[in-house]
Amino acid sequence: MSPLQTFQFALAGLSANKLRSALTTLGILIGVGSVILLVAVGNGSSQSVQNAISSLGATSITVLHTQGSASGNSSSSASTAFAEPKDLTVQDAQALAAADGVASASPVVSTSQTLSNGGTSDTGVSVTGTYPSYFAAENDTISQGAYFTQQQVDKAQAVVVLGSQAATDLFGTTNPVGQSVLVAGIPFTVVGVLASKGSSGLGSADNTAIAPLTTVQAKLTGFGTLNNIVVLAKSAGQVSAVEGQVTSVLDQRHGETSADADFSVFSASTVLSTASSTSHTFTVLLGAVAAISLLVGGIGITNIMLVTVTERTREIGIRKAIGATPGVILAQFLTEATLLSMIGGLLGVLAGVVGSRFQVVGVKPVIVPFSIPLALGFSVVIGLFFGGFPANRAAGMRPADALRYE
Repeated sequence: MSPLQTFQFALAGLSANKLRSALTTLGILIGVGSVILLVAVGNGSSQSVQNAISSLGATSITVLHTQGSASGNSSSSASTAFAEPKDLTVQDAQALAAADGVASASPVVSTSQTLSNGGTSDTGVSVTGTYPSYFAAENDTISQGAYFTQQQVDKAQAVVVLGSQAATDLFGTTNPVGQSVLVAGIPFTVVGVLASKGSSGLGSADNTAIAPLTTVQAKLTGFGTLNNIVVLAKSAGQVSAVEGQVTSVLDQRHGETSADADFSVFSASTVLSTASSTSHTFTVLLGAVAAISLLVGGIGITNIMLVTVTERTREIGIRKAIGATPGVILAQFLTEATLLSMIGGLLGVLAGVVGSRFQVVGVKPVIVPFSIPLALGFSVVIGLFFGGFPANRAAGMRPADALRYE
């Protein structure tokens, strides 16, 4: 019997029980569609987190103030005589700016305040006091107006650059540049609006207001410790070396060791690497969960094919009696099982691609290209594997026993 005839017999066998074949195909469809869609959800979530972290700047390094233990040994006056207070200071930022490989070091103080304009207010806005170099370090770009200048920092002028969300919340579609906004009841002049950086699970990066460090300290936070210092490396290749330089400079200035340091240093690239690893594990886990449904669909194929073989026992006996070999019978039932899985697989790919066009739990799925041939190939393998046992059972029947079956 030719392959074409085998294919025709298989189609005829499946057509004889259309509803049963459709329900079996549905199991494979759900499995393949789930694999593609859930892997796409995991990949989309991963890319969203990576984009949010990358927006911090690939060459930026953040120094955070922490609560370190007591500095040094009291008997070692030589090591502590030059030690400055453990709080992060503007002088620390100036020392870091002079280190090798550092393009800039921006001191930062931050607070959460209510901004208002006329009868409109925006609560919980992140207000940052810093230097103009901060914008480049954080990869911020201007959409309207301009950044404030170092001269405005030196004079402690009450000017502010708004994030896109804060500007929209307070001014709507009106251009806010040149207008006044109240920050905790204190008037500031808007000199610029930042381009949108979007939002993710990390929260909105656009509900912010950035002003000169001296102004924020004088009017809002006081001249205490800095919250952090943002260091910009001259190139991405120098980030690791600059991290070492930052640690070394601050250890020396604060009289600390790595065991009792009162600061922590991390870069966007380090966070991105950790997030990528976590997201990959999450994506694999989602794919594994979806693969279970595909496995269940394969078991469904075995069940249906066993029923089919039992129902068609007499047909098998007749075909063997007129000369059909075990190989022909085996090929027919394997073809039927494989057709069920292939049709289900192709429909599952279509369902997965269509499903990825919509947001799932707030995440825009991004299809992983290899997931489509992988899921489709796996569905074919399932058809061959789970259809093998019923096909072997059919091929192994003795013609006499099959003909006597009622």
